[in-house]
Amino acid sequence: MMQAGPPASRFAPSPTGLLHKGHALSALTADQVARDLGGRFVLRIEDIDKGRSRPGFEAAIFEDLAWLGVEWETPVRRQSDHLDDYAAALERLRARGLVYRCFKTRAEVLADIGRAPHEAAPVYVGAQLAEADEAARLAAGEAFAWRLSMAAARDALGPAWGRLDFVEEGSGPNGEHGPQRARPELAGDVILGRKGLGVAYHLAVVVDDALQEITHVVRGEDLFEAVPVQRLLQALLGLPTPAYHHHRLLRGPDGKRLAKRNRSETLRALRGSGVTPAELRAELGVG
Repeated sequence: MMQAGPPASRFAPSPTGLLHKGHALSALTADQVARDLGGRFVLRIEDIDKGRSRPGFEAAIFEDLAWLGVEWETPVRRQSDHLDDYAAALERLRARGLVYRCFKTRAEVLADIGRAPHEAAPVYVGAQLAEADEAARLAAGEAFAWRLSMAAARDALGPAWGRLDFVEEGSGPNGEHGPQRARPELAGDVILGRKGLGVAYHLAVVVDDALQEITHVVRGEDLFEAVPVQRLLQALLGLPTPAYHHHRLLRGPDGKRLAKRNRSETLRALRGSGVTPAELRAELGVG
């Protein structure tokens, strides 16, 4: 199901650090897509990482985008203000038996993956615990994650499972373009939420994209592999399917992609050194 409203693209940064050139490329590409389509440009603040999100970084996002010359709709949606939306989506999946509680630690999950047959994909596939065992672990207060059961999802969709697809309007990491088959099973039973920590990225973004009527998801090619799981969630929740536009990643002199954790040069630093928005746009080849 496609969105029925006007075209809309989005830029959805996390306020966990200052923006760099890679973010500028993503924001400017999304803005260009919206302008080419005569549609909306939407800014979303993905701040469900409570431990790392900071108000100061959010303020810097607005400052950097304004410097770039990008205009966005208001009010801006902050994920932390809409946790009930994500919890409701998770509950819908739980009520249909599509998710299960997984009490295994990361080390235990990695061990299980390592014991899988060599010909099998290196992903985790688990199962719902027996009712008595689960009740005992819950009573003991053990931590758990909500995992999406690929087996249950396949059963729920029936023949529609084989028709899961999406359109790539940009380029994936291996040059993927045009209609693509979605194979969510290659990701295994992914985590959609954790006890006391809220929902995970996959579930939050598909809910947000639907509620904000996003028709074109613009982001870096490193997230191309996330599409099949998100496409599956759209099908399970009856949500519209946007088109996807993945763009190239920018890399530093060391060959590593630009990232906050690599302390890549920030837009604030570029601005302070005298670089103009026009010069940066020309360097990035956007706008």
